Amino acid sequence: MSADDASTISPALSLYREIDRADWARLAAGMSQPLSETEIIQIRGLGDRLDMAEVAQVYLPLSRLLSLYAKAIKRLGAETSSFLGDDEAATPFVVAVAGSVAVGKSTIARLLRELMSRWPDTPRVELVTTDGFLYPNAELERRGIMSRKGFPESYDRRALVSFLTEVKSGAPEVKAPYYSHMRYDIVPDAHTTVRRPDVVIVEGLNVLQPPPTPNDVAVSDLFDFSVYVDADPGNIAQWYVERFMALRTGAFANPNSFFNVFSHLSDEEAVQTAMGYWNDINLPNLVENVLPTRHRASLVLQKAADHTVERVLLRKL
Repeated sequence: MSADDASTISPALSLYREIDRADWARLAAGMSQPLSETEIIQIRGLGDRLDMAEVAQVYLPLSRLLSLYAKAIKRLGAETSSFLGDDEAATPFVVAVAGSVAVGKSTIARLLRELMSRWPDTPRVELVTTDGFLYPNAELERRGIMSRKGFPESYDRRALVSFLTEVKSGAPEVKAPYYSHMRYDIVPDAHTTVRRPDVVIVEGLNVLQPPPTPNDVAVSDLFDFSVYVDADPGNIAQWYVERFMALRTGAFANPNSFFNVFSHLSDEEAVQTAMGYWNDINLPNLVENVLPTRHRASLVLQKAADHTVERVLLRKL
């Protein structure tokens, strides 16, 4: 890390408790592993090196901490209602999971959904990805920003804010648009429905973005807790290429896949294509938009080159 990097990061880190891997893992003492190895394999995304030890030592304590926060917020809501003399019911506890493409945030979000649902205070957990709030490809083409898909301007921010506002207002049923990675587009008339669960996990690239203007509501204003998955950009680039190579012989091989054209590339062509996407789209988005929001997170998971978490930063209360 250069001196310039340190001077940029240090003020943000002062907001956090810094907990190394060994100390964080000790928090798992006495907690039983609720997931089987088969379940972990089913949750694990392409390229992620998630195993029983990582789940037990990193994500089980995190899920317990989140469950405790959710319980505390629910209790505060009940006490506030009692103080005001009304019977307003508690609303869902909303957790955000943010970070770069290929950093493993989707796997972490799925894992937290399963782990949090095993704690008695948070049995009902729903997961929503912000991919559903991307503008349809036709609209991106109309706006001339198809090449910037994944950048903040490619999302229907107002629709996402409206969705989360309804969730946090206690609406009995809220629907989010559905995105197909196979079609690389929004699926018309398909939805993900949230029915007042205990917890809603929202996973996406730009969920911690500040509001576009001071008078706007930020998406992050509607979160109770947020997790940022952090790693060295060089490591993420390698993970991105590895995932692309795996998809080439997996999902891309499906003739119905938007990316089927890539399934016939040679190894060298596939690596060059992946690095082109990384350098032209994903790295600029990370540097310009995603990474600058890291300091807004309640908790930062810092990953090593092998995908394992080596340090946890927890914002001080």
